[in-house]
Amino acid sequence: MKRILVACGTAIATSTVVAKKIEEVFKSKGHDVQVDQCKASEAPSKAANFDLIVATTPVGNVGGTPVIQSISFLTGIGMEEDIKKIFNELDLEY
Repeated sequence: MKRILVACGTAIATSTVVAKKIEEVFKSKGHDVQVDQCKASEAPSKAANFDLIVATTPVGNVGGTPVIQSISFLTGIGMEEDIKKIFNELDLEY
C-alpha cells in the first residue's frame, strides 16, 4: 500500500478536498492508498513515513520524499496530468 501525505497551509479544508480526490482516483484504479493530511510546516517532520507528498503550497526540507506541488485538485484544471504524475512517481500503472 502506498502512503501519500497531502500538505496545505492549514490542514483543514484544502487538504481534505485534495485527499478525498486522490483516494477516489486510487480506488477507481484498483490501488490501495493511505492518505494523510498535514500543514505544510509539518511536512518535514512527517515526510520520512510517506512515499509521496502532494502539496498545495511550497514545502521543503522533506529529505528524499518526492513532492508534487499542485492546485489542480482544487481548480480541476490539469488534474488528469497531476494524477498521472502521482501514479508515475509511485511507479503504479494508471
